[in-house]
Amino acid sequence: MTHELWYKKPATEWTDALPVGNGRLGAMVHGGVGREELQLNESTLWSGGPYQPTNPEALPNLAEVRALILAGRFEDAHALTQAHLLAKPYLQMSYQPAGNLFLDFTQHEAIAGSYRRQLDLATGVATTRYGLLGSGFEPDAAQFTRQVFASAADDLIVLKVSCSLPGALAFEAWLDSPQEGELLVGDASGLSYRGRNFGKHGVPGQLSFGIDVHLRVEGGSVERRGRRLVVRDATSALFLIDMATSFTRFDDVSGDPEARLAARRSKLVALDFDTLLANHVAAHRAQFDRLDIDLGAGRSDLPTDERIANFATGDDPALAALYVQYGRYLMISSSRPGTQPTTLQGIWNKETRPPWGSKYTANINLQMNYWLPDPANLPDMMEPVIALVEDLAITGAEMARAHYGASGWVMHHNTDIWRATGPVDGAAWGVWPTGGAWLMAQLWDHTRFEGRPEELVRRLYGPLKGAVQFALDILVPLPGTDYLVTVPSISPENRHPFGSSLCAGPTMDNQILRDLFAAFAEAAEQLGVDAELSAAALAARQRLPEHRIGKEGQLQEWMDDWDMDVPEIHHRHVSHLYGLYPGDQIGLDTTPELAAAARRSLEIRGDEATGWGIGWRINLWARLREGERAHAVLQLLLSPSRSYANLFDAHPPFQIDGNFGGAAGILEMLVQSTEDAVWLLPALPANWPKGTLRGVRARGGVELDFGWDNGEVGWVRVLSARNRDITVHAGRTIRLSALANEVMQHEFSASQC
Repeated sequence: MTHELWYKKPATEWTDALPVGNGRLGAMVHGGVGREELQLNESTLWSGGPYQPTNPEALPNLAEVRALILAGRFEDAHALTQAHLLAKPYLQMSYQPAGNLFLDFTQHEAIAGSYRRQLDLATGVATTRYGLLGSGFEPDAAQFTRQVFASAADDLIVLKVSCSLPGALAFEAWLDSPQEGELLVGDASGLSYRGRNFGKHGVPGQLSFGIDVHLRVEGGSVERRGRRLVVRDATSALFLIDMATSFTRFDDVSGDPEARLAARRSKLVALDFDTLLANHVAAHRAQFDRLDIDLGAGRSDLPTDERIANFATGDDPALAALYVQYGRYLMISSSRPGTQPTTLQGIWNKETRPPWGSKYTANINLQMNYWLPDPANLPDMMEPVIALVEDLAITGAEMARAHYGASGWVMHHNTDIWRATGPVDGAAWGVWPTGGAWLMAQLWDHTRFEGRPEELVRRLYGPLKGAVQFALDILVPLPGTDYLVTVPSISPENRHPFGSSLCAGPTMDNQILRDLFAAFAEAAEQLGVDAELSAAALAARQRLPEHRIGKEGQLQEWMDDWDMDVPEIHHRHVSHLYGLYPGDQIGLDTTPELAAAARRSLEIRGDEATGWGIGWRINLWARLREGERAHAVLQLLLSPSRSYANLFDAHPPFQIDGNFGGAAGILEMLVQSTEDAVWLLPALPANWPKGTLRGVRARGGVELDFGWDNGEVGWVRVLSARNRDITVHAGRTIRLSALANEVMQHEFSASQC
C-alpha cells in the first residue's frame, strides 16, 4: 500500500506545498525548480505576550443580562453583553510565521516529464527530483534531488540538495522573516535571523526569537555575499534549520533563544545526513507504523491533485485510506509531547494576520483536531492537550472569579498560547461558558480509550474537578421549572430568530454538562474521593433539560422549537448533535427516537458545509450507521472545493480540523466502541467491499486488527490492556475473553456472518 502524495509540477500556491513538522518546528516545502522555498514555523511564536483579559464590568452586569434573557428580551441582553461582558481585549493573539528560506538556482529548467514532487507519509520525507535541461541527454542528464524532513529525534529541519553530476550544483541561499528583526552578519557557514514578535490588540510583543540555518557543502565552494550564501561547483549541500523563542510558559517569556539554539547545535556537529535521516525515520515510524488501513485498490498512478478531482467517480478507495494516513501524519507532525497543541492550521501558517488568528477555537475546532489520535493509535499526541487544560485551569480560575463570581475554571470558545479564557469576538460568538467543559469530557473519553489507567485519571482529576465546580456555580434555576440552565450562553455559532444568539440552556450545553458530570462521578469513584461533590454533580445532571423533538421531527437546538425559523437553516455548525457524536447520549440502539430526530436535523441542515463541517457530518452519519450517506459526504470532502492540492482541508481557507475530523470519520465508519463492546463495519459503504484495518484502538484499552470481504468480517485479532470479556458485533454478536497483553484471534465462518 503506497503512502505517498505526489505531483508532476512544483507548488504555485502555499496550499500546493508539502508540510513537514516535528511538533515544534514546521515547514512548507514548495519544490520549485528555479527556486526552492521553505516557509518556516516554530510552535511558540505567537503575537503578544502574557496577559489576562478579565473585564471588571462583567460581573456587575451578569445578573441583569441573565434576567433579560430569561424575560425573552434577547436584543437588550445582546447589547448589554456586548458593552460589558466581553473580555478586554475582546480579541486574542495569533499564531505567527517565523521566516522563509529560499534557494535560487541559476539557469535551472527541468527536462520535460522528469519532475516529481512527493511526500512519503511513512518516512516523513518530502522529496523533489528532476533532470536538468542542458546538462546532457537522458540517461546522462544530471539528476537533482532535494530531501526535506523535520526530525523529532534531533529536533531540527533538514534539507539536503544533491546532484548526480559532481560539481554541477550552483545556487544562492537567503533567509528572511515577516517579524521585526535583522539578519546577522556572519561567515559562509550559515545564516541567522534574530527578531521580536508583533504586539496585538494592545498587548505588546514580548517574545524574542532566532532562526539559524547551518550549511555544509560537499565539493565546490561557498562564500558569503551580503545577505546570501553563494554555492558553486558543488555536488551536495546540507542545511540544518533550527528556531527558538524565549517562550517558557504562558506566564513566562524569560527563556534564552540563543542558549537553546546553541545547546541543540552542539549535539549536531558529529551527525551526518545519513545518521540524521535514520534517526528521523526511526522516530517517525515508531508512531506512523502503529496503524495500517487498506480499503482496496486505487489510482496511485495518478498525481494526488488528479485523484482529488476524480474521487467522486468512486474508483479510488485507496485515496480514502491515504486520507486517514495523511491525517495521522499531520497529527504526528504537529502535536507531540512537550510541544503546543495543534492550532487551527496545525503548525503551518504563513500569515502575520492569519484567518481566525490560527489559534485554538474550542467550540468544535480544537476538539475536532483531537478526535483522531485515540482510534488512530496515536495516544501520545494527546499530551499537548492535557498540558493545555492544566494551564487553562490556572488562567481560567481567575476568569471564573472575575466574570462569574464562581469557583473552578472556565474557558469560552477560544484560547491562545497565553491561555486567555475570556469571552471574545463578540456577544454572538464568545459568551459560551462550556468550552472547557467540552475539553474535559473529551479527555475523559481519552482515559476510556486508554483503559482508565490510574496515573492518567489522577492527572486529569484536578482540571476535571475545577470544570465541575464552575459548572455547578453558574447553573441557575429556569423560572417555573425544576431545570438548571446555563445563562447567558449560545448554541455555537448559530443565531436564533430573535435578533441574537444569546439564550438559556441550549441543547449542546446540556449534553456537554451531562458528559462532564458523569465523567467526574466516574473519576471520583475510581479514585475514592469527593463523594459529596460527585453526588452534587449527579443531582445537577438530573436537572438539566432533556432532549426535545420539534415540530419537524428534528432534535431541537434550543429549549424552544426555533430550529425552522433561524436565519441560517443550513448552518455549518450542528452543535446540538454533540450528543450523537462525539458524545454517545443518542444512539440507534439506546435512544431510537432521538436518533431519528438527530437524523432529521442532519437532513434539514444539509450535507454541504465548510470542510470541518463536512468532517463532522461524516462522523454523525457513521454513528447513524448509514455508510452510503457517510461516503457521499466524504466525496464532498475529497473534492477540489474542500481539499487543496496538498490534501489540506479547505474551510475555506485552510483549516486543519477538517483533515482530522474527516480521517476520524473514516475510522468511525469502520469501528465504533464503548468500554464494553465493539462494532466492526457499522457504516461500511459499498465502495469498500474488501479490506483490512490493523492497529485501530477501541475504548476499554483495546487494539484491533480485522479483515473483511464482500462486506463481511472474516477475522479479528484483539489485544487488551487487561483481562476482560469483550463483546464484538460483526454481523453476529460474539463474546471474547482476552488476557492482558496477549493477542486473541477469532475466525468468522460464512454461516456466522
